[in-house]
Amino acid sequence: MRVRKRTGAEELIASHPQFVVDQPQEWKGRWAERFGNDQPIHIEIGMGKGQFIANMAKAHPEINYIGIDMQVSVVSFALDKLIEAEIPNLQLLHVDGSALTEYFADSEVDQIYLNFSDPWPKTRHEKRRLTYKTFLAVDEQILRPEGEIHFKTDNQGLFEYSLASFSQYGLIIQKVWLDLHTSTFEGNIMTEYEEKFSSRGQRIYRVEAKFPDKTKK
Repeated sequence: MRVRKRTGAEELIASHPQFVVDQPQEWKGRWAERFGNDQPIHIEIGMGKGQFIANMAKAHPEINYIGIDMQVSVVSFALDKLIEAEIPNLQLLHVDGSALTEYFADSEVDQIYLNFSDPWPKTRHEKRRLTYKTFLAVDEQILRPEGEIHFKTDNQGLFEYSLASFSQYGLIIQKVWLDLHTSTFEGNIMTEYEEKFSSRGQRIYRVEAKFPDKTKK
């Protein structure tokens, strides 16, 4: 999600290390200690202004959430929500989502959310898509066996590409929604983008996929 540069964003983040984790690599393998419990860990890669991850954390206090984005202004807007509500089971990371193995140990994460990721529609940019095989390899490493990816988009081309990419990589496609907002799906929490797109009548696509447990024979 691209947003305009926000004046004072870096200073705001620096003044709230209890919410935006400074030196997150130091918590690799120790996130349970950071949260003070051993609840499951769910992460969102590319969190927009934090509406989805904040509302998920409020709705599910039994799960620990980590929102990740590399844009300082984006993280600062998500931080606003934490400052206002002080959500104890939510932390934010201002890091590159392609380097997750620097911040999470193998099998430390239970679930990953990819919401309205940049489609990178040109073929030459395929390797930048968050559902490309190199990203999936990183996801597989940090996820527990049978860990899941939940993916939402308004872009049909990216959705079709992602289904194929998941299948080719060996993920198990569990559930698919071709028009989420006209389905019977319950408990959907929308992102900022999702609210905007759905208000225009655009179709929202969703898939839940999981990695196979390679330790099982």
